[in-house]
Order: sequence, then structure tokens, then C-alpha cells
Amino acid sequence: MTEAPPKVEEKPEWWGTPAIIGLMGFGTTTMIAGLTNLPAPYSNGFANNWVVFGMAMAFGGTAQFAAGLIALRKGNVFAGSAFVGYGSFWWAFTLMLTYYVGFDGGATTPILWGIAGFAFIWFLFTLSFLINAPKHGMVLTGVFLLLVIAFLLLTWKFATLAGGNTLSTGENWLVGGEIFLDGLLAWYLATADLTNWNYSRKVLPT
Repeated sequence: MTEAPPKVEEKPEWWGTPAIIGLMGFGTTTMIAGLTNLPAPYSNGFANNWVVFGMAMAFGGTAQFAAGLIALRKGNVFAGSAFVGYGSFWWAFTLMLTYYVGFDGGATTPILWGIAGFAFIWFLFTLSFLINAPKHGMVLTGVFLLLVIAFLLLTWKFATLAGGNTLSTGENWLVGGEIFLDGLLAWYLATADLTNWNYSRKVLPT
């Protein structure tokens, strides 16, 4: 018999749950993004993305990324990977449309095709989480389902614009409204988690 290996030092758990700040960062930023995809007067199309940038860098990006690191530290691979991934998404989105394209870059055909491809890759990323989401609750599954649809709609929208066509008012409402609804559902889940934790019982369903 060989000697047993030494025990790994046990450390007390002192991290709080990162789910609330992570979901809030995702949900509120996504709602703003949804508003920028609505028809005028709610947005001004491509040019109005600047409304999202500050929120995307500070809350949707940085705060959500930090929540992901905490989740990974706690051993939650699903939540940690999702928060780090979508926190990185908001930074990539902001850098793409400011640093690389620039405020004056305009909605040229190559840029529109690029955004369509960007949205499609994130559809694939989100699909991976949708496949695994049912284990973590129906509301969270709904968030990822709506997000998969959102990225497909964005892929279609920007591919349509790149092809020289325009979207009708109803189609813009469909895209922007669906994205807003996804953010709203994520906000609800964060609110439910916060409320249930605060009252130490299940007040709101998750």
C-alpha cells in the first residue's frame, strides 16, 4: 500500500453568488441593445449603437466578466463560462463598432456582412449553452432560447442590409422587441434570485 497523498488545504467559501450581478449585467445591456434595434423614433438604426457602448463596457462587459470569474472560482462551469463569454461579447461588440469600424465608419456592405457573421458565430456559442440549460431551470432555458433566436434575427437583419435591402417597420419591431424581451427575462431571473436569497425562501419562481 502506498502512502495516502496529503489533503488539499480546505478554504472557507467566502464568495457570494455571482448570478445576480451577472444576469443583471446581461439583461439590462441586452434591453438597451433591443431598443437600438427598434424603428425610429426609438432608435436611429446603425448610428444609435453608441447608446449601448458605455453600458456594454461597464456592466454588460466588465461586471459580467467578473461575475463569471467568481462563478468559475466556485466551481460553476456553466454559469462561469456563460458570464465570461457574454462579458467578452459586449467588449468585442463595442471594440468592433468603435475602435475597428469607428463612429464614422458608416454602414457599408463589408461592415454589414461582418456584423452578420459576428452574430452567427455568437448564435453557435449560445446554442451550446441552450443544449445544457434545461438542467439549470426553465426560466434560464427561456433566456438562452430567446438569445439563440435573437442572434439568428440579427444575422438575418444584417445579411439583409448587406444585400442592399431594407427592413420594414414591423420587421424592426420584431428584431428589437425580441432582443428586449430576452433582456427582460434575464432581468426577471436576476430579480428572482435576489429576492429568494434575500428572504431565504422561494418568493419568485425560477
